[in-house]
Amino acid sequence: MKIALAQLNYRIGDFEENVTAIILGIHKAKDQGADLVVFAELSVCGYPPRDFLEFDDFIEKCYQAVLRISIECIDVAAIVGSPSVNPADKGKPLYNTAYFLSDGRVQALAHKTLLPNYDVFDEYRYFEPNRLPYDVVEYKGSRIAITICEDLWNIGDDSLYVRNPMDELMKLNPDLLINIAASPFNYTQPVSRFDVLKRNALTYKIPVFYVNHVGGQTELLFDGGSMVLGSDGLLLVQLKRFSEDFRILECQITDSGYQIADVRYQISDSRYQIADSGSRISLIHDALVMGIKDYFVKMGFSKAILGLSGGIDSAVTLVLAAQALGPANVKAVLLPSKFSSDHSIKDARDLAGNLGVAYEIISIEESFRAFEHSLESQFRGLPFNLTEENIQARIRAVILMALSNKFGYILLNTSNKSEAAVGYGTLYGDMCGGLSVLGDVYKTQVYELAAYINREREIIPQNSINKPPSAELRQDQKDSDSLPQYDILDKILYQYIEQRKGPKELMEAGFEEATVRQVLKLVNTSEYKRYQTPPILRVSPKAFGMGRRMPIVGKYLS
Repeated sequence: MKIALAQLNYRIGDFEENVTAIILGIHKAKDQGADLVVFAELSVCGYPPRDFLEFDDFIEKCYQAVLRISIECIDVAAIVGSPSVNPADKGKPLYNTAYFLSDGRVQALAHKTLLPNYDVFDEYRYFEPNRLPYDVVEYKGSRIAITICEDLWNIGDDSLYVRNPMDELMKLNPDLLINIAASPFNYTQPVSRFDVLKRNALTYKIPVFYVNHVGGQTELLFDGGSMVLGSDGLLLVQLKRFSEDFRILECQITDSGYQIADVRYQISDSRYQIADSGSRISLIHDALVMGIKDYFVKMGFSKAILGLSGGIDSAVTLVLAAQALGPANVKAVLLPSKFSSDHSIKDARDLAGNLGVAYEIISIEESFRAFEHSLESQFRGLPFNLTEENIQARIRAVILMALSNKFGYILLNTSNKSEAAVGYGTLYGDMCGGLSVLGDVYKTQVYELAAYINREREIIPQNSINKPPSAELRQDQKDSDSLPQYDILDKILYQYIEQRKGPKELMEAGFEEATVRQVLKLVNTSEYKRYQTPPILRVSPKAFGMGRRMPIVGKYLS
């Protein structure tokens, strides 16, 4: 039997496009001699559909889409993911289902048992966990166990769920395991994912065929990386990351077990490739570029605009946007004030020139003086402080949004995760935007991204990298005036946000008590700001947004 893996980029709720792509994949598999082609979890409707699942019309469209796809399955079979209706009068109204299609109709269903309800996942909100007896699909002389994403993750000593679907499926003596998934990217996920698949292959001594989503779905990014592992746990084939891919493998049952061969190229060396090819920072880079591109394409946008300050955050954002959308579709705006240094303006202009991105210079000085004049009687006798700094940031946002409205640009937010964590940003000012590119990238990681971007030639001017970080909203301002150095700050933030370490644990780890209390207070009291930020492209295991749910008025310092 020849099995095709179809790694596709779906659009949530775009049934016409998703069905067309799936049918094309079926025809491609059939034309190349495949017997079975496998698509990802909830491929028919896209993932995650969220509250679309509460609309009967949406579910009906899913079902009709499955029927349209099934008609194409003549002389070739397919596995597709879709919600299905729970016929019982108890429980949630839907299952998360894998459909096995052949001979022009639905032949079998496999429902998801383990429904993740942590971090970005909220599947138990919509789906009923499978409690029906398990079965395997017999096809072309093979007994196929079909599972869905999380159903393979309850393996090891720290099991999250009471039930393990694989233990029960293995009682039915399957020859191979197929897992269709919607596994979002974070920079630790490739290693974790490979480890889970390898554990299953070794524990149950069964080949594993794994098909994942690829593409950006607003903040959630899917890296693909679909793969096949032998029953010995060795990686046989891995599909591309961050792009669509298609691969056919030939399989046969022999006296020594289930044998798999790649029909496209010799696999001797690829058996020993590690699952997460590339460095962590290169994965983050590629994920962000894909996330920007897919957000614009799927929303029907084409042009981006951003404020270019000469600092490293806006520089990295501009490069990523130019790579994702093309330099001709990105506009940079320099918005200097009397506090902007000459070298910041030069650095910004040099970067735009290096990229071939159009830019304009619009001084905010006249606008700022107008605000000072308007508020003169109210502010008389009061010192220049954060108020005047915020006014400048909001003037810049007004100008950028005006250009966005007038010319159809989408404003990209350039704030990094360190700033977002401690509230180092102005609401309705530099926190504006349609999409936050670096909101899940710590400041120290931004420097790593800059180095990665400059790995072959200088694109980002070295001065933007070397100079002390500053918002340049007052004379001689530096971020370090009010924040710990970023190498210290980011370590505390990572331990608190990603690792969920409390103040006592942080102090025991060697961080000064005063610094810990300052940072945690800033994080916790800035939650109201983060509730009002644009969607953030998620690249870490714990990003701000849908995966981190904190009370605005909560108090937690000791």
